[in-house]
Amino acid sequence: MIEAIVFDMDGILFDTERLSVESWIEVAERLGLPDIDKGVYGCIGLNRTDCRIFLKETYGQDFPYDYFREQTAAVFQRKMAKDGLPVMKGAGELLAWLQEKGLKVALASSTSHKTVESHLQQAGFTGFFQAVIGGDMVEHSKPQPDIYLKACQLLDVEPGNAAAIEDSPNGIRSAYAAGMLPVMVPDLVKPDPEIEKMLYRKCDSLFAVLEFLEEKDKKGELYQPPHLKRRLKAGSGG
Repeated sequence: MIEAIVFDMDGILFDTERLSVESWIEVAERLGLPDIDKGVYGCIGLNRTDCRIFLKETYGQDFPYDYFREQTAAVFQRKMAKDGLPVMKGAGELLAWLQEKGLKVALASSTSHKTVESHLQQAGFTGFFQAVIGGDMVEHSKPQPDIYLKACQLLDVEPGNAAAIEDSPNGIRSAYAAGMLPVMVPDLVKPDPEIEKMLYRKCDSLFAVLEFLEEKDKKGELYQPPHLKRRLKAGSGG
């Protein structure tokens, strides 16, 4: 029985991972940093602490992490200011449906809480979530399970009764390690055989996630809050 849905943000609700990759490549070329692809794709799903560790392990301890992230953030903001926040197709429709059904909904992102809240406000999505967790609210973010365990704790739901909507391998590993039901909507990184084995479901879009949950609802496999049950019962008389 699925009682709750926990969303990743970048690459799921917003097409911001693509902007991040473009920003990283632009700055790396400007600074003459070679082979940045390994770093940028390896950091997808990581918070700043774990990203720092990964980049220094990959490129050496003298990698100019702070300056590099300062520059990539500036390029990212420039792109956002020019084109706006890119919302993924189906995001609004899926969130509205979940709200109508009364399921518990949270957001668990490796991005800082301040940035997450800013993005949600820009998109008009703040009212859809009962809990919002940023990567700076846990010591280790994805692929460790901490952030998803915290989301389930805040929603007061057992991990095995919560689905995680993710796009990255690190996110899937995190949800799987937390004991949740990992649903993948692949974006920049496609699942390999290791990740495929962890999946509860793979969907090609958020519209496909909505269709999947609608099927679950018809089979009675989604939790329905008592007040909604009463409302349906009251409205079914002749």
